[in-house]
Amino acid sequence: MSEVVARRLTGLAAVVAALALIVQVPLYFVYAGPPPDANVLSRLLIGIVALASVVVFVTAFRELVKRVGPAHEWVGSLAFSTGLVYAIVTLVSMGLEAGAVIDVDHPIDPTIDVSGTYILYGSISRLMLALFLTAFGYAVSRTRMLPRWTARSAYVLAAINLAFVPSLFFGNDPAFFYAANGWGTTALMGAVLSYWLLAVGVSTYRGAARADRATAASAPALQR
Repeated sequence: MSEVVARRLTGLAAVVAALALIVQVPLYFVYAGPPPDANVLSRLLIGIVALASVVVFVTAFRELVKRVGPAHEWVGSLAFSTGLVYAIVTLVSMGLEAGAVIDVDHPIDPTIDVSGTYILYGSISRLMLALFLTAFGYAVSRTRMLPRWTARSAYVLAAINLAFVPSLFFGNDPAFFYAANGWGTTALMGAVLSYWLLAVGVSTYRGAARADRATAASAPALQR
């Protein structure tokens, strides 16, 4: 995979994941009580698409690091591994929610009734995402393959995610900002991630054009 292809794939996957998350998050706030099955299953399906795109994003990012800064391939692999774990953990949480909703014959609120998802969506996901963002920021700052703001914003988001890791000690009321399954721990952090992914995705995809021009400019020199 060339650098240009890696940039385009990384950027496109990030944008698709971001748009899916931007659509998904508001669906959690449509109903005050237990939402109908259609609402829950729709938002989970959108979330599955988003996480599939995240898997492509972290995989392509690892390849991009390998192309731009081979000496830092290890940190690209760390970003890939932690990003993949984050996606898998969240997909498992969605599977538990969907199974519970499909199994019962009346509306339930899976954010409360499916207790197995509390720290999967919360503390575990926040820690894995913090590790990914830290690795992402370090890789970018060392290779300078993206603008500086992408690395700095990744470090800031990593710190914010770490701040939510202890939320498992604060109950299971989704209306409580800092609960294990609270709106701050889960929905807000998902919304913040989505807009960060959108900005990073656009920046990365646009960088492919510059990399393509640089490759084209260096080709005649190499031929001589």
